[in-house]
This record gives sequence, structure tokens and C-alpha cells, in this order.
Amino acid sequence: MQLKPEVTSLELELKHLIIDALKLEDISPEQIDSTEPLFGEGLGLDSIDALELGVILRKRYGIKIATVTDEVKVHFANIQNLARFILSQREQVS
Repeated sequence: MQLKPEVTSLELELKHLIIDALKLEDISPEQIDSTEPLFGEGLGLDSIDALELGVILRKRYGIKIATVTDEVKVHFANIQNLARFILSQREQVS
């Protein structure tokens, strides 16, 4: 499936943001597969990282996350899902 250019551009932006915000010094954006899990296996982020990431995304993109639900967990599963979620939030606002 071909992704829209704004999705792939946002994915790269998110990779840089995650690396910078969470101080992941031993990894580059190119090493992060957009479909690999962010938590547990994959990138290996934990619940503290999830909280920090949520705060950063709220500040940076103005997304609203009321409570952690199964749906929110799906949005935060990987970079690709996160990019799509942010874009959908932007569309709802505009």
C-alpha cells in the first residue's frame, strides 16, 4: 500500500522527535522501521517513555488524548499508526 507523502514526511519528523525527546542516542531515524512496535519488542520504549511521548505530542501537534484506551494503544503501536492518528486529528480540527 502506497502511503501519502504527508504521512511519510510526518513519520520521519516523528522519528526525529522521539529520538531527541527520549534521548535515544544509539539510534538514527533511518534505523527505525515505521511499522515496528514502539513498545516492548521493537524500539523498546516503556510506560514512562509513553507518558513523555504523549506530553510531547500534545504540545507539538495539539492532539487530544483523554484516557488510554485500546484504540489509543493502537495509535501508539508504531510510527506509521501515530502519523496517521496525528493527521486525522488535524483534519478533525480543520
